[in-house]
This record gives sequence, C-alpha cells and structure tokens, in this order.
Amino acid sequence: MHVSSLKNINMENEDLMVIVKETIAPYTEETDILENIDKDTDFIRDLKINSASLVDIVLDLEERFTIEIDNESMAKMLTVGASIEVIKTKLGEGDRE
Repeated sequence: MHVSSLKNINMENEDLMVIVKETIAPYTEETDILENIDKDTDFIRDLKINSASLVDIVLDLEERFTIEIDNESMAKMLTVGASIEVIKTKLGEGDRE
C-alpha cells in the first residue's frame, strides 16, 4: 500500500496491526513474540524495545502515516493497542482538516 494513500482511508485494526508490526520489527530481537503480537503486547516489557528506539518507532509511524504524534499521545504508546488507537485518532483528525 502506498504511503500517501494511508491517510485517506479508513483502516481496520488488523491492517494497522500489520503496519505497526512491520514498523517495530527492526527494533526487537524478540521474533517469537513479534510474530504473535496482540493489542496487549508491551513494547518495553514484551518486545524489549528501549525508550530511544520507541521514539524512533513513533517517528517511523509518523512518516508512514503522514501524521504528527504529540508528546502526550506518544507517552500513551506503550502497547500495540494503545499505538493503534493513537494512530486511528490522528488519522481521523486529518480527515477534519
């Protein structure tokens, strides 16, 4: 799927999960856990991703979805599910602009 089209479509959680999984893959060595992530998967506890890499993941997601994630939203992005909710919110905000 082309990046520019991501902001203009109503994405389902499963689609977002695939994109989040692809985005975090380079930042974790926990491949078994990565293969079976769900909304409750914690980036730090389960995937052993450090806080500096978490910032990189957020930046990658911003670029991938052409959205801006503020510090307050970034602080919430500790699990896969929370990240998907932030992305969905930001994509929805783009629809109103």
